[in-house]
Parts: sequence; C-alpha cells; structure tokens
Amino acid sequence: MISQNKLRTLLLATGASVAIAASLAACGADDISSPGTGGNVTITYPPASSSSSSSSSSSSLVVAASGCPTIADPQGLTDAGTITGPTGTWRVCSLPSRVNKSIVLTKVPGLLYQLPGRVDIGTDGGFTKTAADTNVTLTIEPGVIIYGGTGISWLAVNRGNKINAVGTASKPIVFTSRDNVLGLNTDSSQGQWGGVVLMGRAKITDCTSGSTTANTCERQTEGAADPAVYGGVDDADNSGRLSYVQIRYSGYVLGADRELQSLTTEGVGSGTALDHIMSFNSSDDGAEFFGGVVNLKHYVAIGADDDSVDLDVGATGNFQYGLLIQRPGNGDALFEIDSNGFETNLPRSTLKISNYTAIQGQVSSNNEAADLASGLFRGNSDTTLMNSVIYTPNNECIRLHGTGATPATLTARSVVLSCNATKFLGTGSYNAAATATAFGTGANNNNDAFTSTLTGGFINGANETAVTAFDVSALPGFTATTYIGAVKDSADTWYAGWTCNSSTANLGSANSACTSLPVN
Repeated sequence: MISQNKLRTLLLATGASVAIAASLAACGADDISSPGTGGNVTITYPPASSSSSSSSSSSSLVVAASGCPTIADPQGLTDAGTITGPTGTWRVCSLPSRVNKSIVLTKVPGLLYQLPGRVDIGTDGGFTKTAADTNVTLTIEPGVIIYGGTGISWLAVNRGNKINAVGTASKPIVFTSRDNVLGLNTDSSQGQWGGVVLMGRAKITDCTSGSTTANTCERQTEGAADPAVYGGVDDADNSGRLSYVQIRYSGYVLGADRELQSLTTEGVGSGTALDHIMSFNSSDDGAEFFGGVVNLKHYVAIGADDDSVDLDVGATGNFQYGLLIQRPGNGDALFEIDSNGFETNLPRSTLKISNYTAIQGQVSSNNEAADLASGLFRGNSDTTLMNSVIYTPNNECIRLHGTGATPATLTARSVVLSCNATKFLGTGSYNAAATATAFGTGANNNNDAFTSTLTGGFINGANETAVTAFDVSALPGFTATTYIGAVKDSADTWYAGWTCNSSTANLGSANSACTSLPVN
C-alpha cells in the first residue's frame, strides 16, 4: 500500500504539450494503489538509461497483422487500427469491457491486445459458489502482449471466474502501457495504467460488509458504481494461474485510498497458482495481497515506488524464491506485513518467506518516519523469514510494531542483514532492543552484521554461500534448499529470459530492455 505523505511529482509528456501532475496518496489496507496517466510519466530526478537498447533495425521491424482473431465471446474483439513505435507497427485489438464467455487470446505476429478501460472477466458470482457463476476463463497464450489504453485501464478477474495466463521462459506474457508501445518510456517511468487484479472467495478481514465473526466478510476493491467485491469462506478457492508473466509500468489511483499495483490478489485461495511473475516500475507496490491464502514462487519486483511485497487484510502468504530490487533512492519498505491492528479481526496476516534477496542500495527519499525500515512488520501480523538476504546498507533493516495483547511477531532462520548502524526500530510495546531480540542474531544462523559479497548485484558470493540454510521441507509448499538468498550462484538463472532489463537490474543477456517490447 502507498505510504503516507508521499508526494510524487510527475511529468506528463504527450506530443508537444507538457502538463504537471502531482499525487498525494494515503496508507491503509484500503486496497489496490497509484498515480498514472495515458501519457508518459517520468519522475523528476534524472532518468537512467536502459541496460539494453530499445531500438530495432529496419529489417526487424514488426509488421501489423491484417486483422483481429475471432474469439468465443459473441461481442468479439474491436479492431482499433494500428499503433507504431520503435519496434514497428502493430494491429490493436481491444477487448470488450466485460468478457461473458471463456476466450483465448492467441499469439499473432504483429498484434497487440488492448484493455480500453476496466475489463471484467465474467460477472461477480457472490460470496459462495453457486450454479449462477458465469465460470468465464480468460486464457492467454505464451508471448501475447496486452497493454492498458489511456485512462483507468485494468484487468479485473471476478469471483467465480479465472485467468489462465501461462507463458514460457522464452515467451513470457507481457502486460504493459501504451507509452511502452510508443517507445516513450525511460527506466524511471511508472504509473501509466492499472494492473492485474484477481478476486476470490477466501477469508479476509477489514470488511466493507458482513463480519469475520459471522463468516460473512466481504470487501470492495473500489468505490465505483459497479464495485469489484471479494471475500468468502473458501480458502482453497481457485482464481486460475499466472506463470511467466511481466507486469510493467502499472499503478493508478481509482479513488481516495484506493489504488492499483502490478499484481493485486484479493481473497484468492490456495487453488490459485502464481509463479514466475515480474513487476517492473509499479508506482505503488510491486504486488499486494489482500486476505486469502497465497502461494507464490519465483517472484521478481524491480523498481517498485512503494513496497516490493505488501500483505494485509488477514492474508496468509507462503513465498519462496524472490528477488526484490528498488530503484536507487526510491521505494519504501522491501516488505510490509500488516493486520491493521485489528487483533480480534481474524485471521491475522501471516507470512512465511524463504530464499529472498531484497536490495535497497541507497537511502530512499520516499521513506517517511513511520516506514524507515526495509522490513516493516506491524499490526498484529506474524512473519517468518528464512534463508534470506536483506541488503540495505544505508537504511534500518527491521521495524516491528507492538500493539494490542498479541502484537506482531517475527521469527528468523538463516537470515543475514546488511544495514546501517541503527539496524532495528520498534514502536508501541516494542523498542529497538525488543526487535533485535526477536530477530535473534547469533542464533539460528542469523546475522545482523553481515558483510555482503553479492556479485552481479544479486548473486550469492562467498559469504552468502558459507551460511547454513534452514530446512524448509517440513513447511507445506516449500522446497528444501542448501543455500540462502534467491540466486545460489552464476549457474542459477531461474530469473533470466522471461524478465526484462533496466539500469536498476540486468537480469541476463537473454532479456530485452523493459523500455522496449519483445518482438519474438
């Protein structure tokens, strides 16, 4: 969720006209987050150049497809003409505002799919599964590119419906912005469309209607005339699958305290499969998880302007293998885990995380007094960190909030920290010493005075390799490893090929630049 008192100055450039926009957003579990426009959004500090060229030679320019394919929904796709950028000219096929029958978006050379605004997959089926569910599935083939048009464009997968977006290591599915297609973006652009939102019927807290004690809790995504609603009692609910997917330049303010990030899950259940997902330059969180039971493997968040991982509203998260890298001088906490202080509002937000490498290389100008630590654990939440590397040499590492009779808890196993001299912060019933005790350096292979030897920015070096890993095999959904951190060594390239490169992180020669479209 977006931080309090964060003032972003954005430069909007379209053609020869220039306008200045500013956004002031507030923190809370009040949903999905950030400012955006239909034009190019550039932070006012000097932009960095991309690590890969975004230009294409004339011999390899894309040629527009002749028309739009047929889909099973009788509404069909709308041929929106062509769009031209540095990679060539593409046919644009717009989705209907509500998809009423299961469809497949096929990979067609020279063709892009457009979200012309909010696009709903199916109709909300309500709190429990019934025969009235529309049961619509959006299937997206490997290599498909979908972009958000001007205005508030986002994809809403409603309760009782699914997404099946399964790319491959060489042909990821890319969700991006119009300006990315036009070649207007830099490595600092952000907030140009909404994002991907999955809604389910698992348990949540912080109800808009109903209550947790009566097992009737529901919550609204946004305060529109037709709000998207999530929540239920089925913790095994299935909202589909996302695999080998990039989500670029996302984040958009829908209303007061209601914003979007790259990926937002809302009450999704353990039947939902999430793996190999990249968030790039979200103007809010890389991903935020509202309630439900979320299992996530192989997650990359580069350049998030708020938190790289945000979990709240009673979510249970089981995450393994993650690479979090914030842009120099930007971004708030690498982790924010929150139950919002509702001690009797069960379930508590609970995160178990293993094999993460989280990097915040410089002091962030966006970190306000309440969020000064790179790991922010608060509001009656329970966090277990395992086999992970947190490298934030110019910032505090962990802030732990003590509120209520059962405050936030922290358990660490084989976790190493590289922080500034303060290292730990506490509030409420916790002070810095209590937070340090909870982390427990010197026990369980934890070290809060670790000397990093990361190579290539994020690959384990000799000191990381020397740390004994904690056995996570007894935890449901986790795979035993012999190493800490996200990337064991130079031969461990699970992140390469399906991601994109920027000046913030070079993720391999097989990648193209995030500022350009893949053309294979």
